[in-house]
Amino acid sequence: MPKHIFKFISLVSKHICPVILLMYSLNIQAQEKPNIIIMMTDDQGYGDIGSHGNPYLKTPHMESIGEKGIEMTHFFAYPNCSASRAAMLTGRYPYRTGVTAVTQVDHFMNTQETTIAEVLANHGYRTGIFGKWHLGDNAPMRPTDQGFQEALVHKGGGIGQAAGPAGNTYFNPVLEHNNKSKKYKGYCDDIFTDAAINFISKKNSAPFFTYLATNLPHFPLQVPEKRAIPYRNMGLHEDNALTYGMIDNIDYNVGRVLKQLKILGIEDNTIVIFLSDNGPRHRRTKNDSYPGRWVANLRGTKTSVYDAGIRVPFFVKWPKAIASQNKTSTMGAIIDLFPTLLDATKIKLPNNIHIDGKSLLPLWTKNDTINLKSRDFFVQMHYGPTPFKYMHFTLRTPKYKLVSPHNFPHGIVHQPTDNILKNVLKNLELYDVENDPSERINIAKIHPEIVNNMLERYDHWFDEVTEERDARGIQRIHIGTKAQPVVNLSRFDWGGPRVISRFDYGGARVIEENQLGYWQVKTTKGFYSVTLDLPEVQVDGLAHIKFNNLHLTAPIKAGQKQVIFNTIKLPTATGNFHAYFKTERLATGPLFVTIERLNI
Repeated sequence: MPKHIFKFISLVSKHICPVILLMYSLNIQAQEKPNIIIMMTDDQGYGDIGSHGNPYLKTPHMESIGEKGIEMTHFFAYPNCSASRAAMLTGRYPYRTGVTAVTQVDHFMNTQETTIAEVLANHGYRTGIFGKWHLGDNAPMRPTDQGFQEALVHKGGGIGQAAGPAGNTYFNPVLEHNNKSKKYKGYCDDIFTDAAINFISKKNSAPFFTYLATNLPHFPLQVPEKRAIPYRNMGLHEDNALTYGMIDNIDYNVGRVLKQLKILGIEDNTIVIFLSDNGPRHRRTKNDSYPGRWVANLRGTKTSVYDAGIRVPFFVKWPKAIASQNKTSTMGAIIDLFPTLLDATKIKLPNNIHIDGKSLLPLWTKNDTINLKSRDFFVQMHYGPTPFKYMHFTLRTPKYKLVSPHNFPHGIVHQPTDNILKNVLKNLELYDVENDPSERINIAKIHPEIVNNMLERYDHWFDEVTEERDARGIQRIHIGTKAQPVVNLSRFDWGGPRVISRFDYGGARVIEENQLGYWQVKTTKGFYSVTLDLPEVQVDGLAHIKFNNLHLTAPIKAGQKQVIFNTIKLPTATGNFHAYFKTERLATGPLFVTIERLNI
């Protein structure tokens, strides 16, 4: 062999072959990382599982996940949708992320947050969300802005709410596919599951993270008749028949996902998690005869800090690493999923981020409970952008639970007076949940030393998380970005004093229609077209738009559906964007405002 050829082969062997081997090794390692599927339901309580004693429901596919892995019987989320979703995605208390409630600006998650989708995507995962997002519909808060490469979601907190198109229903809905509106055929839960299965089934050497977040069984109660009929035949209240029909549909689709994993031959190395975001919804009115749902002898409902509001079904399986048919009462929390999944994928936690959750992997794989035996989990909920200390919170530990309840947390929108706070602190409740899981025996007066100690820990937590939140400031909707040149503003996302028009007069709740608000925005300098979609206008009037020093008006006629402001120049600025119309002196907000940046 000539020397020059021999030298060339030696060079290839010495320098190029190791690169090829390294690339091959990295590819094998990527394939060895587990796939991840999180299936989260919406308002499915702990009692909405057949094996939890529900006398009507059968949920075999959901339960099969725990039978082949682990059921955590004491797993806790937040009492409302957005807070639980922010906590799950970030591993942090939602108050840190900016999320306190579910509408107006209370559900906007600060985009400085690092989500599990972002971390996994940065480490070679394909990431997709299918269903409910509920953490902001506009840039920079959309799923695609926060790590999801594929997104099929509805707007706002549910289909049919003010964030989406008028008349949208669970059947043949208009959804957002990668930020573009599209009308789909079929039932929403089936549509989301179809999309998730298609995403899972794509031929790709990369592992996947699939977040299947159905909007069922959340209101409105819309389900195929064939699902509801069996429960009507049991003599159930119509609301329960429809709700259980929706849960039956979820179980059917859970089964479809599990079957597809078997077909693809990837069941063994796929982590499958099933849980709910909070407890079952509350009764509609105080005097309603609706009997409520089976809650497995737990106290409370959705929005409550009692256990029925925050203790949720939780099943996980990973055949490669988790032994089957295990059940544990060790306390877990929704903030634990972020560190647990990174632990399972051998990805280091991001630097310089305070993670509140704990890894559950030692528990799942070795039944190691050392780091989980003594822990605090804090929950607080109210409406309005400003958190108020001591109002509607709980500190739950494996043994004790300190509770400051409120009959109407939607009404906590103004700073309570000192007299109210003194009364709240005087009437704190304490339960030994280890021996009294139904929270019926208040032992606060018997053990004031435990109350005081737990209250001090709550004080420290509240100060820490709210100070971090306040330091970041308001998360604003971005106007005029390349990522989203056309922005649709809805009543679901506005703020202002006439937005939160909920009152509690001696227990008689009055909920008024949202009539006027503004949007907290950040604009990019340029020219824009601004279109106001109007509700029914009875008489002639005047439409207004205002932003900082800009104030423009346009006449409107009775019956007019739209008013357009053309070629409006906006500066690069932050502020409150106002859009409203006046008839007979009263200012009322539009249904939607579309702001489009013009190419001028």
